[in-house]
Parts: sequence; C-alpha cells; structure tokens
Amino acid sequence: MFKPLDPLLHSELRLAVMSLLISAEEAEFPYIKEQTGATAGNLSVQIDKLSAAGYIEVEKTFKGKKPCTLCRITPVGLKAFEDYVKVLKSYLNVKKT
Repeated sequence: MFKPLDPLLHSELRLAVMSLLISAEEAEFPYIKEQTGATAGNLSVQIDKLSAAGYIEVEKTFKGKKPCTLCRITPVGLKAFEDYVKVLKSYLNVKKT
C-alpha cells in the first residue's frame, strides 16, 4: 500500500539542501549552511552523499584566493525530488476504511 520513500532524501538535512537547490540555479556552501543551520562538517558529508548519488553537482572554484563550493541540482536529482514528493503526497491521501 505504501511506496517506499527515497532514504537518501528522507534525511532532514539532505531534503533541506535539495529544497534550496530546487528554487535556486546554484547555491554556495556558506548560503546552504546558513539556511539549514547545519555545521560545516555535517553539511559537507551530506553534500558528498547527494553528489555521489548524482542528485547534485558540486563545483569547487576560487573567488580571488578564497575557495568557493557551488552546488547545483541535476536532472536526476530533480526527478528523485519530484518522485519523493509524489510518494509523500500519496501517504497523505490514504483513505480510511
């Protein structure tokens, strides 16, 4: 009756990262950190997991002499997010018998 939820997206922080990237073309690490309230270490681990799954792209560049990490959602990530939301909505629409 209940379809499984994507365990990668079912994590609060990873879901927050994906939600931010859905509404932005790209986002820098400090912005994501500020918006989610995550520690740098935890956020870095979760971004690595999303990147390894192909849900986001991570580009490491420099702004002047400072490192800059940019994150973007991929088409695979967008589809996974849309599917996750669809399945979650199906949980809310279960009819009582």
